[in-house]
Amino acid sequence: MDYGAATPVDPEVLEFMMPFFEEKFGNPSSVYSLGFEAKAALEEARESVAKLVNSKQDDVIFTSSGTESNNLAIIGTAHQFKEKGKHIITSAFEHDSVLKALKSLEKEGFETTQVPIDNDGFVQVDELKKSIRDDTILITIMYANNEVGTIQPIKEIGEIAKEKGITFHSDAIAAAGKIPIDMERDNLDMVSVASQELYGPKGAAALCVSKKRFKPLFHGGRQEGGKRPGTENVPAIMGFGKAAEIAMERMESEASRVSALRDELIEKLTSSIKESYLNGHQTKRLPTNANIRFNYIEGESIVLNLDSMGIQVATGSACASDSLQPSHVLLAMGVKPEEAHGSLQFNLGRGNEKEDIDYVAEVLPGVVENLRKMSPMTPKGFFD
Repeated sequence: MDYGAATPVDPEVLEFMMPFFEEKFGNPSSVYSLGFEAKAALEEARESVAKLVNSKQDDVIFTSSGTESNNLAIIGTAHQFKEKGKHIITSAFEHDSVLKALKSLEKEGFETTQVPIDNDGFVQVDELKKSIRDDTILITIMYANNEVGTIQPIKEIGEIAKEKGITFHSDAIAAAGKIPIDMERDNLDMVSVASQELYGPKGAAALCVSKKRFKPLFHGGRQEGGKRPGTENVPAIMGFGKAAEIAMERMESEASRVSALRDELIEKLTSSIKESYLNGHQTKRLPTNANIRFNYIEGESIVLNLDSMGIQVATGSACASDSLQPSHVLLAMGVKPEEAHGSLQFNLGRGNEKEDIDYVAEVLPGVVENLRKMSPMTPKGFFD
């Protein structure tokens, strides 16, 4: 129940990748037939990823991860436009790869404004508009939150950014392949996407850029137009391209199927477990996401109990799973720290069926009740 942390490689994707480990092993930079073959294949994958977000093929820059894509967009843009200004706008619930990139820039003299979000997890657009200054050079807002699933008013923010002539970047890693993304419609200048969220291999991602006005993080050869030098991971990129292609074909039908399972899971758990609440907006959320908090217990304890029963589920972002701090996303939404600790993040995927929902709904109430009986946070008389 945690396809947000990683997805298995689709069998069709894996089969498509295999030749690029063996007979089609050429370096795309080589000027002979084996290299030309790899280069042509790379461009096919680039086209497939471009279609995922409605960008141009030449606008896709392959990277190693979503973290790298976000860093390249944010730090690269900041360094490109630092003579124009040093102010960047973001939200309080971005992924760590965005927030920590911004922290590093603050040490260089840049300023960051974190726009507040409401209790449903929406960026407050009026506050974002008020935050814009003459020296604002970048707005970076995630397309949909990776923890609570709330889909942001990206088009509205894009219109504001375009009007003000400010570069607009969106971390769309959690959203790509699950809901339609259109860079042109949304006035997006930069979008980060990653393979492992699409039933593709880990180690492949992309930054889609409508105007390549940013400075590279690495220095070396001319790969990826010199914006991301280094020999391309051709097998992983080919898997990424194939996964993007499959995601586009299945997006509508899979979103309909999995959102029905999600809604059933939310209804069953919140109706059968006392003091359980959905985090994020009821409907304007990713079709795969259900983030539910259970008062008076800690999510880590629930995770361990469920794992012993064959159910894998998360308490927050996998990138922060070794932290004992409550989710910064939930805190930004106004959830109390002690309540945030009791949240579970369900990310449904292609492998989930109704039987999985039924099984979770059958065992989780008992797990929660047992943990509450042991918890010092449970109020006296709660079970009366």
